[in-house]
Amino acid sequence: MDPSEIKERIDRFRILIIGRANAGKTTILKRICNTKENPDIFNGAGEKIDDVDVLKESRGRGVHDIKNEMVFRKNPGFIFHDSRGFEAGGESEYDKVNTFIANRSKRINIKDRIHTIWYCIPMDQASRAFTEAELKFFSRCDTGSIPVIVIFTKFDALYDVEFARLLKEGKSRTDAKKLAPKHAWKTFANGSQLKFLYHSKDIRRPPKCHVCLPDMDKDDADCGLLIERTAETLDSEVLQQLFVSTQQTNLEICVNYAVHG
Repeated sequence: MDPSEIKERIDRFRILIIGRANAGKTTILKRICNTKENPDIFNGAGEKIDDVDVLKESRGRGVHDIKNEMVFRKNPGFIFHDSRGFEAGGESEYDKVNTFIANRSKRINIKDRIHTIWYCIPMDQASRAFTEAELKFFSRCDTGSIPVIVIFTKFDALYDVEFARLLKEGKSRTDAKKLAPKHAWKTFANGSQLKFLYHSKDIRRPPKCHVCLPDMDKDDADCGLLIERTAETLDSEVLQQLFVSTQQTNLEICVNYAVHG
């Protein structure tokens, strides 16, 4: 289907991003939309929230409304919903997220549904990578046919862990710095976090896949793998083409999907 025809049926791609405070969610969204500006925020009625105090509150823990829509002017083809503060609350916060997902998954018009869920887990807190919030979400939340991708954010924090370990083993600072990233990826791939996420008896609804994103604060940060994995997990060809045509940071994937479908 031609991108212009897709846009007529579904004008924008809708993503719910979930994760604890300071997980690097906004940084990722800015990278995806290729901008450094903050998003415009609209309430459930489609009215723009202009008041500065309201914006500050909406970013605060426990006050943010998941129904609000975040749109970046650089790429208005994406609509983001953010569940800030999810880790802070008990059942009430979880219920809000669960209710929102259930409601959006049942919308008659496909353009109003959530098309993808990104769940961010920061690795600078690797000792508590999985909290009660993650366990609750992946064991109880019914996401239906919406694909869920886990994003291990701030993955470069593990480089520092491996760097320190290599120094203790007698490596020079130069060698330790060079080897740390490779060791971090290998340790993580064979570690307990992934085994828990995909094979624990407590995880009844594991994600479709995961991606690790290091160095998102750097100018040359690359979200290419997240874009590729998101496209791959979409069962609908229409949504797949919409997502690929909407994202602006990976031209190669646009060409691949244009050629191979």
